Amino acid sequence: MSSKPFSFIGEVVESAVIKAPLSFVWHFIKLQEFDKFWSAISKAEHVKGTSEETDIVRWTFKDGNVIEVKQDEHSNLEHFITFSVINAEPELSYSSVVNTIRLWPVTSGEFANTTFIRWSTRFSSDADLGVIEDAKYKRQDALKDLSKAAEKMLAEERK
Repeated sequence: MSSKPFSFIGEVVESAVIKAPLSFVWHFIKLQEFDKFWSAISKAEHVKGTSEETDIVRWTFKDGNVIEVKQDEHSNLEHFITFSVINAEPELSYSSVVNTIRLWPVTSGEFANTTFIRWSTRFSSDADLGVIEDAKYKRQDALKDLSKAAEKMLAEERK
């Protein structure tokens, strides 16, 4: 990653309603657990941690790309995680990217006992439109995969 100064300009926001309670969905929202739901990742491995709350995890994607992500924030109370890419092979074409995934329980109405999830990704100003569009579709696929995994876990629990 470049050490030049950057500003955030491009943002992708994807959201979904997952037909499982928040506790089932939140179970997967740990950097080292992303390979348990996101079909694009073949392996997620803990690299190191600066503390119990801050970890660096290496994601190896099925296409051969590898990125290391650093946990910037994590809240079990507010149900969100923020992480940034700190290393990539091949190297990224932009300076930085920060992701935040936040979950809310849906407590009433026709979607009661489900989870609303929002995944926002902010790119540095040197990310081009192709990068931003690619991220949009990857987030959509990841949320679909997360929905399948959480719903499967819920179905197994009900057996």
